[in-house]
Amino acid sequence: MDARYFPYKPQMTDAGLNAAEAVTAFDEFGDPRDGHIAAERALTLYIDKREIVTLMTLGTRPELLVLGWLRNQRMLNQIDQIKAIQVDWETDSVAVTTFDGIEGLDEKMRRKTVTTGCGQGTVFGGLMDEIDKIHLPRVNLLQSGIYTLLKNLNEHNEIYKRAGAVHGCALCHNADLLLFIEDVGRHNAVDAIAGHMWLNDIPGSDKTFYTTGRLTSEMVIKVAQMGIPILLSRSGVTQMGLDIARQVGVTLIARAKGKHFLVYHGAELIEFDAIPKGQQVHQQGRFAEHAKR
Repeated sequence: MDARYFPYKPQMTDAGLNAAEAVTAFDEFGDPRDGHIAAERALTLYIDKREIVTLMTLGTRPELLVLGWLRNQRMLNQIDQIKAIQVDWETDSVAVTTFDGIEGLDEKMRRKTVTTGCGQGTVFGGLMDEIDKIHLPRVNLLQSGIYTLLKNLNEHNEIYKRAGAVHGCALCHNADLLLFIEDVGRHNAVDAIAGHMWLNDIPGSDKTFYTTGRLTSEMVIKVAQMGIPILLSRSGVTQMGLDIARQVGVTLIARAKGKHFLVYHGAELIEFDAIPKGQQVHQQGRFAEHAKR
């Protein structure tokens, strides 16, 4: 029997580091203040001994980050193509070993898009190549459920509260947080969650994805590739992000904090159960009228 049977997991190190470093700064009066700053590290990725890219990261979940990066960049389609992921912080590098190499790697490397991600993200290959193939389920939401989820999310952001300078992303099911990851850039955090989902064969069709960062085209595409139909952010939306959400069917909710949110796409899927019944009917009528325009 082939050793690469389901559920297959590649060999991986466990080389996570602390996310924050203790420092002393001086305030506006010249008084010393002890605190923490986010730890930013360079991690150079090699695939079969070929240098591919350097990722700037906190380094808390480097193996998941690399695994999700490979997945979201569509470098590999199946996890059983990967033999090992080995992180070595002495050389600030991660070695990915495959069984049979990566088909079309030269072409993928030639097609490069520098994105608006914090720390400047890079997407290899065609950014829009698979958009037409993505068909996401339409999932209904409760207004009260969004409020509960936002309340639960507020209890996280641990590194941000201690040190700042990071973004957080969460994989959620209804109001429950399944995984919360912070990193110096939101694209790293989403890749690490994608790696966790890929490694553990977790479907995205009934999940919600949360990010503290803005909803750009890159974020919408990555979440759509993960099969997740709902994207929630405390920040704003770009025009291209909205255009792609409309194309693939991602429910796009932004400026979400406390009891406030703005639905840029998919409002007809939300049951506004925290407002009077008569106003709920009025709201649904407005969504139907807006959709005809």
